[in-house]
Amino acid sequence: MSKVTGIVEEMVNPILDDLNLELVDIEYVKEGPNYFLRVFIDKDNGVDIDECAAVSEKLSEKLDEVDPIPENYFLEVSSPGAERPLKKDKDFQKAIGKNVHIKTYEPIDNEKTFEGILTSFDGNVVTVEVKIKTRKKTIEIPYEKIAKARLAVIFS
Repeated sequence: MSKVTGIVEEMVNPILDDLNLELVDIEYVKEGPNYFLRVFIDKDNGVDIDECAAVSEKLSEKLDEVDPIPENYFLEVSSPGAERPLKKDKDFQKAIGKNVHIKTYEPIDNEKTFEGILTSFDGNVVTVEVKIKTRKKTIEIPYEKIAKARLAVIFS
C-alpha cells in the first residue's frame, strides 16, 4: 500500500462506517498526463450512484482540509463492478462458490493464471476447481503466492 492510499484509507473509513458501506480498494494511478484517486466501495446489495456521490462529497471535503497528494488529480468513487477484486480474507470467504480469476507470483503446476470455482479458503490456502477441457481439477494456491485475484464473469 502506498503512502497516499494509506492516508486516504484512514480518511474514508469513518465516512464509510457512517454510511454502512465497505471499502473494497483504493488506487492512486497516473494514466497519461493525469492522476486518478479511485475509491471502490460496496455493500451487500451493491451501491448506487447517490451513495457514491455522498462518499465523494464527504471525502472531497476531507481532502480539501489535508490533501496528501501534491499533484492535481481526479477523484472517482464507484462500485468495484462485477469483477470485484479479492483483497482481504473476508473477500475470499464471501467468494466461496463463485467464479474467480487468480494470478500468482510464481507457477503452480506450471501455471500462473487460474480461473474456476473458489471451493474453499482456510486463511492460508485458496482452493479452486478449474475445468481443463472436459475434466475438473482441484488446485490449492498458497495465499501468499497470490499476486491478484478477482471475481470472474463467465459468459456461456
